[in-house]
Amino acid sequence: MWPPPPGGTWVIDLDGVIWLSGEPIAGVDQAVAALRGAGCRVLFATNNSAPTRAVFHSRLANCGISAPDDDLLSSADVAAEMVDPDATAFVLADDGVREALERRSVRIVDDAPADVVIVGWTHSFDFDSVTKAAQIVRSGARLIGTNEDPTHPTPNGLTMGGGAILAAVATAAETVPDVAGKPHLPTARALGRRSGDLRVMVGDRPGTDGVLAHQLAIPFALVLSGVTDADSVPSDPAPDSVTPDLATLVQAVLAERTT
Repeated sequence: MWPPPPGGTWVIDLDGVIWLSGEPIAGVDQAVAALRGAGCRVLFATNNSAPTRAVFHSRLANCGISAPDDDLLSSADVAAEMVDPDATAFVLADDGVREALERRSVRIVDDAPADVVIVGWTHSFDFDSVTKAAQIVRSGARLIGTNEDPTHPTPNGLTMGGGAILAAVATAAETVPDVAGKPHLPTARALGRRSGDLRVMVGDRPGTDGVLAHQLAIPFALVLSGVTDADSVPSDPAPDSVTPDLATLVQAVLAERTT
């Protein structure tokens, strides 16, 4: 249904929708405030597993937005929920994953044996770390990826995403990983646990945000401020809405409700 009915929960991506490398995209603060003023809950859901909760909140504040922890879901949170408490994990990822695992009482180890290997977006990887991760998987550890995004949007264009690192480990280990982030079922379930009244998914990547919206049976609003440009908008399935950015989207939706 488009436009989405009043109220309910809007699920909004972060990278490419709210910010680029932590710098706000124009008008996002007013857009989020307008949604909340119209009685909508805003639940941020990101495949970026690298930042800690404090970094996420700092970046949101830099964009003029505040949010309680319950309204912020990262693929690091979802990946940690896929690991049994008191298990052991080898981590090829940044501090966001380590923080989420520690909250889950998962013990992080530097070598085999390990129950799981978790791979997420990080600058701190090289040939040796990818080799070690693959070897631990070969020795029996379960491979969990925070996400499969091949790229990451920045103000200077696309950089390598966490999915590229995961692909290297999975290929070297000759295994198929379990993936936490959008559009996979663990994130869909996590969002469902956080809200029983999801109304729309707003994102910049049809292959993740759009597919997730389909899984959740809610509309997908594509914004062109991140990885997708106007020449790359899919036609099958087509997004329910295509706008330049979040501010334009929210303005259009709220204006339709008053006409």
